Amino acid sequence: MKKIVERLLVFFIGLPLLLFLIVLVPHYNHLLLNLLVIVFTVLGALEFRSILIHKNLVISIPETIILGAISPSAWTLVVSLGIRGQIVPGAFILGATWLLVSRIFTSGGNFDSFISRTTSGFALMIYPGLFITWIIQMAVFNEADTVILIFFLIVYLNDSAAWLAGVLFGKNNRGLIAASPNKSIAGFIGGMAASILTGIIASIFIPATFTSKMVPAAAAGAILGVTVGAAAILGDLGESALKRSAGVKDSGALVLGRGGALDSMDSLILAAPVYYLVYLILFNA
Repeated sequence: MKKIVERLLVFFIGLPLLLFLIVLVPHYNHLLLNLLVIVFTVLGALEFRSILIHKNLVISIPETIILGAISPSAWTLVVSLGIRGQIVPGAFILGATWLLVSRIFTSGGNFDSFISRTTSGFALMIYPGLFITWIIQMAVFNEADTVILIFFLIVYLNDSAAWLAGVLFGKNNRGLIAASPNKSIAGFIGGMAASILTGIIASIFIPATFTSKMVPAAAAGAILGVTVGAAAILGDLGESALKRSAGVKDSGALVLGRGGALDSMDSLILAAPVYYLVYLILFNA
């Protein structure tokens, strides 16, 4: 019961605050939202570091913070502050170069941990940092506030509907996915239904932003909902597999009823690039 109350509090308080931030504070191409993305990415990277430590993949906390923030920070400079040039690939290459050369002249000539540290560093730059930058890049679309808003609704309504359907109807149909045996078939169906319905509603009732030249409105919305909903579910299962491999239940304890920052971002991480690309193809071509 406690976890149910906590999840409901997060949904009815956290989601409106997020929607308020997206709709009413769009200044500098959603700079405030982008800064929040950077903060959560760093927190997620620190939690991912803790997961990697369980597999003897170790990297320092300062390096984790910097490497985790590299991609979203670079994209924020481009999208919100208008800094041009090759700053995004340049930032990524700078981080990669640091990982490759910073221990070359280590004292004592002991390189036993070099592969472990380098592997961890590259992983932290990519997950969640590189994936999550697609949320920041959404700010360049026309009617970006609506585009970003629908993205979060598709993902988080998927998560909430999956949880509710699992609680109500999932008792006897769990264990389908080894990475997350508590997930149920009823939950998957409920989550996908919520994503598809959200996509269809957006396409029909927000034609200024979600009109497709390729397929009818309802079909376009359904495609958006199916692809992004599936990516959200797979993102959640992917993080579950990481935690199961490390033998941990939650990535942290930052968010009531949800676990850590990474637990709250896992669906967004994979869904963001999928949503961006599908929206670009269907509605922004």
